[in-house]
Amino acid sequence: MSHRVNDGSSSSWETTPPAGDGPERTTRFSTSRSSASSYSSPSPEEDPAPRFSRKKTRKKQPFWRELLVIFSVALVLTVVIQTFVARVFVIPSASMETTLHGCTGCVNDKVLVEKITYLFSDPRPGDVVVFRGPPNWTGGKEPPNFVVGTLQDLGSMVNLSEPSGTDFIKRVIAVGGQTVECCDDQGRVMVDGNPLDEPYLNFGGGPRQQDSFEKVTVPAGKLWVMGDNRNNSSDSRKHGDPTPADGAIPIANVVGKARVIVIPVGRWGSISDYNPQTGGK
Repeated sequence: MSHRVNDGSSSSWETTPPAGDGPERTTRFSTSRSSASSYSSPSPEEDPAPRFSRKKTRKKQPFWRELLVIFSVALVLTVVIQTFVARVFVIPSASMETTLHGCTGCVNDKVLVEKITYLFSDPRPGDVVVFRGPPNWTGGKEPPNFVVGTLQDLGSMVNLSEPSGTDFIKRVIAVGGQTVECCDDQGRVMVDGNPLDEPYLNFGGGPRQQDSFEKVTVPAGKLWVMGDNRNNSSDSRKHGDPTPADGAIPIANVVGKARVIVIPVGRWGSISDYNPQTGGK
């Protein structure tokens, strides 16, 4: 026999086995609405505090140290660019007047010399090039080592030091295998028997006359170079020692091609590479 008791909040069933089946056993099952209907999460006090990783606050570097890093990076970039890409040179002499200024009492031109072109081709007639002077050009003076030379060049750019004195800038007149001589009956330099067309020449307002020199065959791998201020230029004509052909300079000594005048601002502009052998073509 069984009966049910309902008190409105819980239910209970009691089951009594029939008589004669052994000792009376009672099984009770109860349910609670409150316990079955919800789950109570632990209170904040019972929940353990979450763990957070703490990042260490980096101490700010002193200003002088940041400035030193910036200066060092800028110096390295300057050296890399000047070594492999382009470089600024100061023109200290008047041998290229009036194409380039380099005279007493005037502001010497600073020119950007690009180095990439001659990685893929050789200089051609008309190019204005910067080159390291061979011993017969420098009087045996050796160029400074890389570090000293770089610092000296950087200083010369801001007028804090003189240029190294072993670098020169001239115009290519003839290349290896060609013959050069001066002059024809009109005072023009000739290459392979043909007179040159040189509109860039400067004679200081005087007659277009040039110092004569004997016929020279330019050795292979070398360049015959001359200044635009033709009668005031110490160039291949003047450094032929022990033979006239020794006045030519090795292509390997060429640093790069002068492209642009960067200082002074009033003379900004490209540098002509007019080819005198072909009339600029």
